[in-house]
Amino acid sequence: MKAPTFTLSDQNSVSHNLEQYKGHWLVLYFYPKDDTPGCTTEACNFRDQLGSLKALGATVLGVSADDVDSHGKFATKYSLNFPLLADAGAEVAKAYGAYGDKNMYGKIFTGVFRHTFLINPEGEIIKTWKKVSVDTHAADVAKVLQEAQAQ
Repeated sequence: MKAPTFTLSDQNSVSHNLEQYKGHWLVLYFYPKDDTPGCTTEACNFRDQLGSLKALGATVLGVSADDVDSHGKFATKYSLNFPLLADAGAEVAKAYGAYGDKNMYGKIFTGVFRHTFLINPEGEIIKTWKKVSVDTHAADVAKVLQEAQAQ
């Protein structure tokens, strides 16, 4: 499946679009909210595993509906070493199917799902994670990336 195109700004107000990653592997992960327990664990996991993902030729981009300022504070607080993209209207999350109704403690609300997409150098989604273990997710992604590159 072709990855939906996007253009979003990161925590440093630098613009990123899908086209600029053509020819490279891309890990595009969506998460619900900056500086919340699960999202922090997941982001720090990607931070700590970034070297191994880069060694496999992959770029990591985090995406949430938080704004650029929130991303800046989150990235600084946890020394995050990859771009966090601000999808304020959740349009990109919607395009990827990473947005919708959620149920927390019996209360229904709408928000960004914790989903990850592995996009190959041709711009195609080759793997989607809809269930994520925040503690080991980056290593899981690296394993699938290695397998995909071996084919």
